[in-house]
Amino acid sequence: MRSWVVTELGNPSDALQIKEVPRPSLEKGQVLVEVKAMSLNFFDILLCQGKYQTKPPLPFTPGAEVSGIVKAVGEGSAYDVGQRVFARPQMPAGGLSEWVTVSEESVFPISESMSFEEAAAMFITYQTSYYALHKRANIKPGEVLLVHAGSGGVGSAAIQLGKAAGARVIATAGGPEKRQICKDLGADVVIDYLTEDFIKIVKEETGGRGADVIVDPVGGDTFDRSKKCIAFDGRILVIGFAGGRIADAPTNHVMVKNYSVVGVHWGLFRDKFPEQVREIHQNLQALYESGEVRPLIYKLVPFEEVPQALELLGSRKTWGKLVVKP
Repeated sequence: MRSWVVTELGNPSDALQIKEVPRPSLEKGQVLVEVKAMSLNFFDILLCQGKYQTKPPLPFTPGAEVSGIVKAVGEGSAYDVGQRVFARPQMPAGGLSEWVTVSEESVFPISESMSFEEAAAMFITYQTSYYALHKRANIKPGEVLLVHAGSGGVGSAAIQLGKAAGARVIATAGGPEKRQICKDLGADVVIDYLTEDFIKIVKEETGGRGADVIVDPVGGDTFDRSKKCIAFDGRILVIGFAGGRIADAPTNHVMVKNYSVVGVHWGLFRDKFPEQVREIHQNLQALYESGEVRPLIYKLVPFEEVPQALELLGSRKTWGKLVVKP
């Protein structure tokens, strides 16, 4: 089978090589999956560069999200041969391969109506946004939700999940194309942060109250400015630092304005409460079936073009998710 392998650290175009490797053997408690689609994430770039918090020994194969068909199972497995599934492979044997073996705990059934491409694009970003909005922010119908980077993976999921929860959604995005994407996803108000002041518009749209919940995967200046338009009893969800700078959260300001700064570390939640992750997966499948969520896919990429696709992802010119077809 073919597999993308990092043989030396560097940018994806330098670090990744496509190799013919043996098909993985099935061990106890594992499922063998023929991969039909795989999703790329920004941390795949960091893994190639050796800059991610996890540093697997060389050589390794990146890739954390795949979908496909179960081809072999162990005795007493909860899965059947031929079943359609999503899976989260673990390094050093990641998902940028034509076949993967995955522990049963990291395998999730997908509905018959969901395409493999959508399944590969849906897991991490939608799980993160669902956990953020429902478990950390306890969002309520009628609240105002401000989503930064609304056309990104987490942002696009948060817009849809916010609308499904009954919130009024304001989104920020850069440029006309990404603004339109947010509108198409269902955002009630979309702000172009390149040309408009989101603080001013959020206050105007809320009669001066501000947003009840703010989804912030950007950090830096975006977090600093979000503090100026958070409502009384509001919650700022710290999800990432795509902007590069890690902002400070002065506790005197938190107290005076009576808001919460809430950390969202879905990966740690996943490790500590796997049964809740499975419950969220079932809820997301139901939302997909009802038509309330649809994964946003920027482009389908041939397997042979993974390094170029990761370089494109690193340019931050994409939106939604990049999905690879083997």
